[in-house]
Amino acid sequence: MNNQMTAEEMALEVKQLTEQLVVLGRNDLILKAIGVSVLEQLRIEAARGKLSRLVITEDYRFVLADYNKEVELQPVHKAVYLLFLAHPEGIEFKKLADYREELMGYYLQTARWMDKEKIVESVDKLVDPLDNAINEKCSRIKKAFLELMDEYRASYYFISSHTKKHIAGRIWFERLKVITLPRELVELRIESSWTSQAAKPSGELRVEN
Repeated sequence: MNNQMTAEEMALEVKQLTEQLVVLGRNDLILKAIGVSVLEQLRIEAARGKLSRLVITEDYRFVLADYNKEVELQPVHKAVYLLFLAHPEGIEFKKLADYREELMGYYLQTARWMDKEKIVESVDKLVDPLDNAINEKCSRIKKAFLELMDEYRASYYFISSHTKKHIAGRIWFERLKVITLPRELVELRIESSWTSQAAKPSGELRVEN
């Protein structure tokens, strides 16, 4: 490409070349040229205009403000969601016990009328790596969002899988669970350590006792 081209001219040339490759049926070359990481960034950028702000109200209602719809979840599902929302870096299910007290705090807030012993029992099941409770709760959360939008948009809101590769003398993988929704689209109206417009990068979301 000519180095004197403007960004707009370069974009037009990319568009024309892409259209020619599509006609030739060479989507594989388009993907190779763009790269997977850039493609994911483009996917997120394309979705931003279609994604709604997620507002969590003072009484722990989950509202998709731009769609004018409420996500119907039970207190336990809201507690699980708040935990993963507070950790955009992701959490491995097998390490959930490390977040037991944090999860307990969220559940106590979303279900203030419930018996504490019941809450403790439920949390213990959620963090038990031999119990399927956390998978069941995540499936229900996914279903709640799918009832309100298409799967493409919903994938940014529910708790999904992400594998992170590590190389340190040996290759090993973290099987993380994450919520990929851009945190600037999260608005918390509960008392928390986040700002009203964006979540901090990681760590505990603290709520009032």
